[in-house]
Amino acid sequence: MIHPSISRSKAAGGRGDVSSTVYIAYNKKALANEFVLKLQLSLSQLFAAFGGCPFSRCSQSSYTVAPMLKKLIPGLVLVSPFLLGSDNWPQWRGPGGHGISQEKGFPLHWSDIRNVAWKARIPGRGHSSPVVWGDRIFLTTAIRMEKVASAQPVTHYRKGEVYRHPQSEGAEYRHQLKLLCLDRRTGRLIWARTAFEGTPYDHRHRANTYASGTPVTDGRYVYALFDAEGLYCYDFEGNLVWKKSLGKIAKAGMGYGMSPVLFEDLLIIQMDKQGFGITVDPDSPPAEGEFGDDSFITGLDKATGKEVWRTARNHRRSWATPLLVFGDDRVELVTSGAESVISYNPSTGEEYWRAEGVVSHPIPSPVAGKGLVFLSAGSQRKKAMAIRLGGSGDLTGTPFVAWTYEKGTAYVPSPILYGDYLYLLTDRGVVTCLKAATGEVIYTDRLPAASTFKSSPVAFEGKILFSSEDGQTTVVEAGPEFKILNTNSLGESIWASPALAGGQVFIRTEGHLYCIRKTGQAAGGDP
Repeated sequence: MIHPSISRSKAAGGRGDVSSTVYIAYNKKALANEFVLKLQLSLSQLFAAFGGCPFSRCSQSSYTVAPMLKKLIPGLVLVSPFLLGSDNWPQWRGPGGHGISQEKGFPLHWSDIRNVAWKARIPGRGHSSPVVWGDRIFLTTAIRMEKVASAQPVTHYRKGEVYRHPQSEGAEYRHQLKLLCLDRRTGRLIWARTAFEGTPYDHRHRANTYASGTPVTDGRYVYALFDAEGLYCYDFEGNLVWKKSLGKIAKAGMGYGMSPVLFEDLLIIQMDKQGFGITVDPDSPPAEGEFGDDSFITGLDKATGKEVWRTARNHRRSWATPLLVFGDDRVELVTSGAESVISYNPSTGEEYWRAEGVVSHPIPSPVAGKGLVFLSAGSQRKKAMAIRLGGSGDLTGTPFVAWTYEKGTAYVPSPILYGDYLYLLTDRGVVTCLKAATGEVIYTDRLPAASTFKSSPVAFEGKILFSSEDGQTTVVEAGPEFKILNTNSLGESIWASPALAGGQVFIRTEGHLYCIRKTGQAAGGDP
């Protein structure tokens, strides 16, 4: 259900720009949700009447529908399909960044041969999720090439001494960082573009990749972020529209992971990094420390890449993707951080409020609903918290911090809010269900997969999918009782989070992209 207070488009392609499927949100004083949800079923016919197709990638005729509908139904506000769920999965964790699809018809059973519509080999390594728009799928990958003897990765310092994490590697090799475009119907590679080729600025954790941030698309362009190696905008035919350097970005040799988000005409990037504490000149060591004195968050013109606003952040490195939350009176851009959680005005970068941070490495992304935003972390310290939206100033220790819970959180996977419950997943597969409004523990139980988890859960039709590193996806019934419905295995390691679109589950494994859908290849149960 769409939130009654939403009054702005959330990444649908900008002011006056309506994405390929248009939905109508109601004025809360005039219409009811039920009417809107019924009305959206008739929009295909409306598009046809105006000469547009709701499944086209970016029909020019769809741009003309917005003003026409506003004239026909005064007082209504057009909203991106990102907020309701649609046949697309346009960004990290899909519509709205929540990991939830409102569609029906997804399979519950699969294997490497059962209910597999197609399987495409993906070269290189990447933990980015696929994004889906119309008949196109986009994802990034990093291909390691030869070792370069003259490579000079950034030098890290810790407490005044040269420091290299024992698991750091990669920057001594030449890499190709690529954006791939596949045919959604067949898995055929349509085009591949090498955004960057060379030696990366910094190492990464050996378990991480140089292609861990998920692209985002507005149906016309697709944006891929490779941190220090650049930000790139391509059109759907693979033409480079613009590229931009975001500067020297180092994260203690741990690599990348944050994904960009779209808001109206802006592409928003949270870039928390090391500041003083790094150098490329071992003869000139910097001051002690690994804190991000030059960290920032920025809004770029999505059409040109030019900076519209930038706000400094005194935060050390993080990997969490910011979340846009549509409240009663305003849109909030909520960012996770070890030092503090901060909410910004996404149009200007102005700070609304802040509260004590998640303390540990900020890797899991926030989720929101019911007037609350939920944040978590689980490296050095376990912490989940709920903060009420709409505040101002420092909210630490005030009633705006609704509750905190110091168990059950993950180093990497993000939580998921589904219905009345918030679900936490540990890296070892323990699921904790909390009542979202109060933080009350409903249950704690363990998934059957004897493995670790890096993929974040996704949900549809009252079911939650948890995918493990050993390639198993466990289907759990959402609600106050822990009930496993099925466990499916693809036989390949899964680190990326799945995408859900058009009754299809897209799962990126270590070497392939699978399209899972009901194919009729089953002997009982759902096909």
